[in-house]
Amino acid sequence: MGILLSIFIFSPLLGILVLALLPKGREKTARLLGIVTTLIPLACALILYGSYLAGKDFASFTEKITWIQFGRFEGLPDGSFSILYELGIDGFSFVMMLLTAVLATLAAVTAASFIKEAPRSFYMLLLLLEIGMLGVFAAQNLLLFFVFFELTLPAMFLLIGKWGKFESEKAAYSYLIYNGIGSAILLIVFTILFARTGTTDIASLRTILAAGESPIGPISGSMQTALFVAMLIAFGIKLPVLPLHRWMVNVHVQAPPAVVMLHAGVLLKIGAYGLIRFGIGIFPEQFKKFAVLIAILGVVNLLYGAFLALVQTDFRKVLAYSSISHMGIVLIGLAALNEAGIKGAIFQVVSHGLIAALLFFLLGIMEDRLGTSELHRIGGLAKSAPLFSGFLLASAMASLGLPGMSGFVSEFLAFLGLFESMPVVAAVGTLGIIITAAYLLRAVLGMTFGQEKGAMKADIQGAEFIPVLVLLFFILVIGVMPDVLGGPLSSTLQSLGIRG
Repeated sequence: MGILLSIFIFSPLLGILVLALLPKGREKTARLLGIVTTLIPLACALILYGSYLAGKDFASFTEKITWIQFGRFEGLPDGSFSILYELGIDGFSFVMMLLTAVLATLAAVTAASFIKEAPRSFYMLLLLLEIGMLGVFAAQNLLLFFVFFELTLPAMFLLIGKWGKFESEKAAYSYLIYNGIGSAILLIVFTILFARTGTTDIASLRTILAAGESPIGPISGSMQTALFVAMLIAFGIKLPVLPLHRWMVNVHVQAPPAVVMLHAGVLLKIGAYGLIRFGIGIFPEQFKKFAVLIAILGVVNLLYGAFLALVQTDFRKVLAYSSISHMGIVLIGLAALNEAGIKGAIFQVVSHGLIAALLFFLLGIMEDRLGTSELHRIGGLAKSAPLFSGFLLASAMASLGLPGMSGFVSEFLAFLGLFESMPVVAAVGTLGIIITAAYLLRAVLGMTFGQEKGAMKADIQGAEFIPVLVLLFFILVIGVMPDVLGGPLSSTLQSLGIRG
């Protein structure tokens, strides 16, 4: 158990090594190895969850080893600037690691059907991406978080650029530039914190900044505010927050379905995770001061994304702007700074990850069968593909917040929290929910029950049922039994000092 988290995070390396040694021309074997390797982190996640259900605290799964030591300063507890290799989880980080493990496996299954060129290289990069995503959520110090955060950039850049659509290289460079800028800002913030406090440990930083005094010297309120604003921008790019969103639309439109499933399902959520873990966790007073601005940004994201989704003529772009809109709900929940709001934001992070992955998987099937995602060229699919149409409609219902599905729980809690603290801003934001129903029903009903414009070659079949049924299962379970998530999250809310 002492190294379970390290096994969890780095187990995809085994698949990368085996795939690297695999002879060329063994495409079927490469696909099978890629899928099987993703099952190892998933098994680790299930072991962790089983231990939690058996009464074992997530806090007991920790690893701490001296990693880097440099510089002497007698005022520090151990007499030196040191960085530890330290991993740990709480309810929130475990839920995100479980989401990552599930979506990585489903993305690998999806790629087996849709990735025809160089599958060995594709799966090696996919597994590298999984290591980065898992590590981000388990890292317990700033530098380790940053290392894992950076590991996702080259993997995503290559996955988008090589296996994407016609303008995939442009989308890949857009992704790299925007996220590179965010990473640079984040590195500056982390470096200043380390230099002023002598530690990168997240728990220690929370204590030091709350006191405003470190062994090295005082940390003024203005410095903390400047660092918080810089961090808000860095994670705002990742989320993304308007007007730092354009790169994300390009990625959603150009990347292959398996990659977008992970991008929309997990990578966007690193921005939300950072705002919660570092924004609220390390800079609670500064977050409180900027709460109104964050709420307004959330409402702007929600309405802007919804309005633009309403006028799109391509279903990929509808889903891209829908993601921007739904990330606004995360900001709305966080800005409430109460239990309902924060819970709603975290539920939205998980719920949107599942729903977006399902919608983009179904989009991939549709593009494979019809060769297009343009709304004016698709209609009457319910006749030729009734199962596909039913699943697509169910996914749209989940996305617009139908009661009994995960989207309803997250939206209800986020707005409940904001109505408690900022009722006027919350009232304006509810318009976004109405527009969400309009653009999703317009697009989905037009494709499924509109005038028939060409039949799908085949309905959903074979292994394609796996991602659909697994994702729908989780969406319904969270919607019907939200305490499945609420229970593990209680410890996270307590550590953040959030009360009802």
